[in-house]
Parts: sequence; structure tokens; C-alpha cells
Amino acid sequence: MRRSTDGWWRVELPDIGANDEVRYGYLLDDDPTVLPDPRSPRQPDGVHARSARYTVDATRWTDERWTGRPLAGAVFYELHIGTFTPEGSFDAAIERLDHLVDLGVTVVELMPVNAFDGTHNWGYDGVLWYAVHEPYGGPDGLQRFVNACHARGLAVALDVVYNHLGPSGNYLPRFAPYLSADANTWGHGLNLDGPYSDPVRAFVIENALRWLRDFHLDALRLDAVHALVDHTATHLLAELAAEVERLATAVRRPLTLIAESDRNDPIVIAPRAAGGYGLHGQWNDDMHHAVHTAVSGERQGYYSDFGSLRALEHTLTHGFFHAGTYSSFRRRTHGRPLDTTVTPASALLAYTCDHDQIGNRALGDRPSAYLTDGQLAIKAALVLCSPYTPMLFMGEEWGARTPFQFFTSHTDPEVAAATAHGRVAEFAEHGWPGVEVPDPQDPATFHRSILDWDELEQPRHLRLLSCYRRLLALRRSRSELSDPWLAHVSVDYDEVERWIVVRRGALRLLCNLSEDEVKVPITGVSLLFWEAPTEGPSATTMPGHSFAVLEDR
Repeated sequence: MRRSTDGWWRVELPDIGANDEVRYGYLLDDDPTVLPDPRSPRQPDGVHARSARYTVDATRWTDERWTGRPLAGAVFYELHIGTFTPEGSFDAAIERLDHLVDLGVTVVELMPVNAFDGTHNWGYDGVLWYAVHEPYGGPDGLQRFVNACHARGLAVALDVVYNHLGPSGNYLPRFAPYLSADANTWGHGLNLDGPYSDPVRAFVIENALRWLRDFHLDALRLDAVHALVDHTATHLLAELAAEVERLATAVRRPLTLIAESDRNDPIVIAPRAAGGYGLHGQWNDDMHHAVHTAVSGERQGYYSDFGSLRALEHTLTHGFFHAGTYSSFRRRTHGRPLDTTVTPASALLAYTCDHDQIGNRALGDRPSAYLTDGQLAIKAALVLCSPYTPMLFMGEEWGARTPFQFFTSHTDPEVAAATAHGRVAEFAEHGWPGVEVPDPQDPATFHRSILDWDELEQPRHLRLLSCYRRLLALRRSRSELSDPWLAHVSVDYDEVERWIVVRRGALRLLCNLSEDEVKVPITGVSLLFWEAPTEGPSATTMPGHSFAVLEDR
């Protein structure tokens, strides 16, 4: 190879065709180790092995009539390909897509599928961002999955991780200064603003465009963007948003960028013309915390400021709970207010649980393990009747009893040991002292986390599933529930009696969060439907752990 004036090394090779048996790699300086291509499109033999050539076969696309889906009005469903089915593959997941259509989902959000070390992993330890994990079915499997989703009217979103790389198989620093000296939770961050950072930024942006363009994906969820350190005049996210907007014009369908941000900073979703980054949406952990603590009573760790109905009311009507207010967990002021006259509530994704809020519990236990069925239904109603874009986590719709635990399969023993030790230390710090944390490397931890679809044969699970279907059908049929403007939401509550009423136009959601029957002072309403563990509401007398949807007469 010869070095060019721009710093790149190049060599022209004869065409070797698309033979699957052909492998290639790089030798750097005097090191005899052959390294995979940093932009490898396929890794049939794992992330430490040589790369294979791959080009998406355009003749296999069957979604010519697909016109995409915008974020507003969407219902997301987050799933992990490896545990969504016992087979853990794209093809097996296709067999369950009709379940999602019947449920009322419109967007399937995949946890990361880029190449990582080992056979099973959450996906956030990816090291070869351009390759699709082979045990899931590789790039051909992803193409088949997208085709199948689009054929059913389902959009596909993909979780991508640009704030760090995994600890095993990360050879990027050997090739160029891809990493910065700054450290984040997972190690060194990317070099986004230092010397030679232009090609690093291009590495990220071109990867994002590849998923949207070459694999016909509709949206990207950007993991932990608060860990992206960028002091340039144009933040990486703003640059990415501009490039995605350009691509959306070319492919003639909406393309959506959704951030996970810990900062409660509206700049992420503010328009670029107003000085924002111009992303379309972001996850709203405050909504999760407000709903979860009000229903469950948990107050440990970062839940410490939540739990009251006042906190739930404020989050339902203002977007963020912490918005320039003191966070006792962080021991500082946190967040900024959201301008609800400019930013629609649909730009915030709300959820009763997600992979983090389950998997980052010490035991990975779902809410179904410690809440009543009535409490699960209340959480669903508060999210699905909220003004925010709702997101479900796989299995929650039937109250799945299988946990979702943190699992890895690192081939490096030192990395495996460090991962297990780090989990124990983390939970001790966050209010779970003395809990026996499952070993992420134990294959049993992974197998325990696989959904049990046979649960759908049990009446208890079918009843909750019916509740979710009815709530989502109501959200589709009543424009009041999809209205994205927070000014049109009002909330009444009684902190002592533990009831709350959320008003959306002519509709009212009435929830009794206590175990005891309560009488709520509401008149002039008729009952649309209710969910209660015992006999349903009489007028506005509510059994414990129940909800009702009412309509003004």
C-alpha cells in the first residue's frame, strides 16, 4: 500500500468477485497479526477473523411500494433478536411479526445487530459497526427481516452505538486516532473534535447512512448521545441530521433519528434553524421514572426524586420532570425546560420499561415479577394514553415472566471477569447491596432471558394482552390520544387517595394506584372501558389497582 497526501494508505487489487470463500485483512507495520477491515461489511468467522466482501443484493428487495412512516403517530416495539425467539434469528423473528401487527405496533426497533465478540450479547459491545452479527442471520437475514416488516406495514428502527466500542475485538486504534483521550462510562470515547477527527466523523455518518440507504431502515436510535464529546462549531448530531435529511429527499420517504440522552436538553430535538441538533425525537426516561415509581413505590437510586403523583402530573404536562431543577441523585441542577409551544410531545418516546430499565436491575426482573396485573395495566394506560410516542419492550404486552438479564459471551477471559466484577460494583453503588447479580458470562443468564411464547396460552397473560390491544386500538381511533400538544393535556390527582385523572379532549383516563377502593369526584361522563382485577367501576368508584377510560357526555 502507498500513503497518499491525505494520510490514507491505498492499493488497487484485481477484482476477486463475490466469492464467499474469499477473506482479506490488513497487516500493520511489523505486526504479523492479520486484522479485520474496520469497515468490514461481513464477518463470517467472528470479529477477530479476516473480513469478507459483501454488497446488498438490490434484486432481493420486495418493498418497492414502501413509503415509510413519520415519528408522529407511531407506536414502537423494542426487541432483541437473540432473545425474541428461542432460535434467536431474523428469520425466526419474522414468524412473530403478525403478532405485532395485531397488537397495533407500527415500528419495530431492533437492539444493536452490529458485529460483536462471542455468540450472544446485548449488542452494545459492538466493534465492527458495518457488519451484521452472523449468528442472527448476517446481512442477508437483516434484508429478509426488513422486507417482511415493510410488507406488513411495519417500519424498522435500529439501535446504533457511536459513543464507545466494545472491549474485545476493537482494533480501530491500531489503524488511526479513532479514539480520544477522554473517557466515558465504557472507556475511551470517539475522537470527534481532535486532530484527524474529520475521517472519524465520516466513519460514523457513513455508517448511519449505510443502514438507512443500503438496508432500507426507517429510523436509527442513537445510544447515549450525551457521551459524544464534540466541541466543534457543528456538533456531530447536527451534521448527521443534515445528511439524513438529504438522504430522505433522495429515497423519498421519511427517515427518523431518535436520541437517547441523559441531559434533558431540548437542544437535541430543537430545529437546526433554531440552533438545535435537528433530531426528530429522544427517549424520555423521566416519564418512565414518574410512572414506574408512582405505581411500584420504588425510590432507590435515580428514582429518589420521583414517586409522587405531583411528579407524574408534571411529567405528563411538561415533558421533563428535571428541567433546571435539583436532582438529588446527581446532587446538582439538571435539565432545561422544553418549549412545549414549539416542540410536540410526539418527539418524546415514553415507555413502561425498556432493555435498560429491566436489564440494569440487579436481577433483570420485569415489572410482572413484583407488580399486580392491575398495576401493569395502569402503567400501560398511563403511557398509551399519554401525548408522547409510546414504546413497548418485547413481552410486556402479555406480562412476560421471563427476566431480561445482562448477558455477554466475551471470548477473552480477562474481559469476561472484568465485566462480571463491574456489574456487582455498579449495583452496590446504585442501591442493590448484597444482591447476587447473575454472571453475564454464564450461558444460563442468556437462556433465562429468552421470551416464552407459550405463556400466551394462559388466561392471565391473554387478559393483559387484550388490554394492550384495546388501548392501542383506542389510540388509533381517537385523535385526542394522538394529539401531540401538551397544552391540551390536564391532570387532576389526590396524593393521599392515590388516584389520578388525565384529560385528553373529551376523554379521561382515571387510574386508582392504591390497593383500596376509591371514589373519584367526576360527573357527566360515560364509561368506554375499564381494567380491574375484580368487579369493574360503578360510576366513578374504582377498585384497587384499576383504570377506566371515560368520555364526557
